[in-house]
Amino acid sequence: MSDNVLTPEELEAALRAIGAERYHNLHPFHRLLHGGKLERGQIQAWALNRYYYQRQIPIKDASLIARLPTAELRRAWRSRLIDHDGDGALPGGIERWLKLAEGVGLDRAYVESTEGILPTTRFAVDAYVNFVRERSVLEAIASSLTEMFSPTIIAERVEGMLRGYPFITFDTLAYFKPRLSQAPRDADFALAYVKAEARTEAEQQAVLNALRFKCGVLWAQLDGLYLAYVEPRLIPPGAFAPGPDGANR
Repeated sequence: MSDNVLTPEELEAALRAIGAERYHNLHPFHRLLHGGKLERGQIQAWALNRYYYQRQIPIKDASLIARLPTAELRRAWRSRLIDHDGDGALPGGIERWLKLAEGVGLDRAYVESTEGILPTTRFAVDAYVNFVRERSVLEAIASSLTEMFSPTIIAERVEGMLRGYPFITFDTLAYFKPRLSQAPRDADFALAYVKAEARTEAEQQAVLNALRFKCGVLWAQLDGLYLAYVEPRLIPPGAFAPGPDGANR
C-alpha cells in the first residue's frame, strides 16, 4: 500500500475530523436556535427553508438508486425513499416536517409551494442534488456521511427547543425521533461502503472532498438564514418575511 493511501480506519478518522470541524451544529444560527434565543418568525424561516432540503432528499436518492450497479445496493438504498416519502400507510419524514412547520405557525400550502424560501437555500440544495446525480457513485454515497454526525445535533435540537420555546411541543418535533435510528443505520452502511471501495489515494481524496462539499451545503443554508433573519436582516425580495406576530406576510 502506498504511504499516501489511508487504511480504512485512517479514512474513517479523517472523515470524522471533517465533521468535527465543519458540521453545521457549529454554525451561529444553530447555536441561537438550540439556545432558545430566536424569535418565532426566525424559527418559522428555518422550518420553511429546511423543508426544501427535506423535499429534495428523496429526489437525490432516487437519482442515485438509478445508477447503483447491483440489486443489493439498490435494495439497501431504497429504504431511504420510504423514510422520507412514507410507504402509503405510514407518513414519512417529509410529512412529519410539514407537521413541524404547521406546529410553529406556518401555513402548509405556503410551505409546500416553496415560494418563500431563500435563493441561498434553493441554490445550495439544488447543488447537492446535482452533485449526487453527476459525480461518481462513490462520491455520491460519501456525501451522505453527514449522517454520522446528525444524532448529536438532533439531541441538542430537541432538548434546546423544548426548553427554550413554550410554543413547541414533543408533537411539533416528532420528525426527529425516527431519525435517531434511521441516520445511524444509513451512516453505517455508507461508511462501510466507502471504506471498502475507496482504495486509491485519488478515490480517498474524492470521498473526503465529497463530505466537505456536503458540510458546505448545510453550512451555506444557515448562512442564508442568518443574514436574512438575524443580522443584518437583509431579506431578499419575495422571500418569507415574518409579521409582527410571527405570521406570514
